[in-house]
Amino acid sequence: MPITKLRVGYVPEHFSSPLLILGRSAWGAEHLELVSQPSGTGQMLSSLEAAGAGGQVIDVAVALTESLIAPLAKGRDDYRLVGSYVRSPLNWAVITGTSPHAARYNSISDLRGEAIGISRIGSGSMVMASVTALQQRWLDAQGAVEAIPFKVQDTFVRLRNAVNFPASAPKETSGEAAQTAAFMWEWFTTKPFVDSGEVRFIGNVPTPWPSWTIAASRNTVLESGEQRALLDDFLARLASGITEFSRDSDAAQAFVRAELGYEAADVASWFAGVRWAGDARPNDAEMEKTGTTGQRTHTASVSQATLQTTLDTLEQAGVVKRPEAGWEWGRFVHGATSEGAARLVE
Repeated sequence: MPITKLRVGYVPEHFSSPLLILGRSAWGAEHLELVSQPSGTGQMLSSLEAAGAGGQVIDVAVALTESLIAPLAKGRDDYRLVGSYVRSPLNWAVITGTSPHAARYNSISDLRGEAIGISRIGSGSMVMASVTALQQRWLDAQGAVEAIPFKVQDTFVRLRNAVNFPASAPKETSGEAAQTAAFMWEWFTTKPFVDSGEVRFIGNVPTPWPSWTIAASRNTVLESGEQRALLDDFLARLASGITEFSRDSDAAQAFVRAELGYEAADVASWFAGVRWAGDARPNDAEMEKTGTTGQRTHTASVSQATLQTTLDTLEQAGVVKRPEAGWEWGRFVHGATSEGAARLVE
């Protein structure tokens, strides 16, 4: 059935600001339905799936790069990458509690073999925990990354509660989150809860790739010329919105503060470092230091270098396995193998 509006899944946080502004425009009101996905990319992956219990909920996902790429590498076939959104790294905070049982966790190295909270299977919080284990060299006798005892918590609230269980609490409590040592979440989203004393930062892990990518459903968007035209219009308008948003620092920061209630200093620090696809500002020092790939993308293109870097890292972390014939880019990016296609760039 043809869609009348493009249903776009997004995480309700600061990175989504240009998307939110577009959604509230006259064009957005007519052509977009923004669908909040507070549990993150894992929730969006479920929302894209037509065969899921609730049916397909979104047509487009603006989501974490690694968590969109990993299912495609494992054979999922109902969506493709269609563009890039944020080209700077995501700074993942490593977070533990402030209750007595969490006192022994003071650095990432203290977490080896401990239970780690994740929002959902396949989420960024899960994928990046495996990447962290790789970086920490938590390897078994065969040289593979050790299996992490993950505990699914679903929501950010439950993730925070799980690291603050008292030492006397049972490992599993009916209706509550299972006790965990730590979890990973975006730095500035977590900082208000660190400032309040609810949780603690014990480390951070920036992604070695651009952090946010755009994917579209093959079921409802990519197989229809009319829907694909609406998608292309959306991507072009989003690009224009990013340009305007990134050029006016004062207005952009005021929007984020009003939308989320973050402290002005935190918003200023985040805005100084974030770079969207098509953002005209030069790279900041952190991006130059990490050598992040995918710096020539826009909202309607995907970087082959980003794909390669992400897949190489995920393979080393034991998240995906490379096929004998190598990766076929058409399995990841819409139009990558079409004659004259320009969506896949350097």
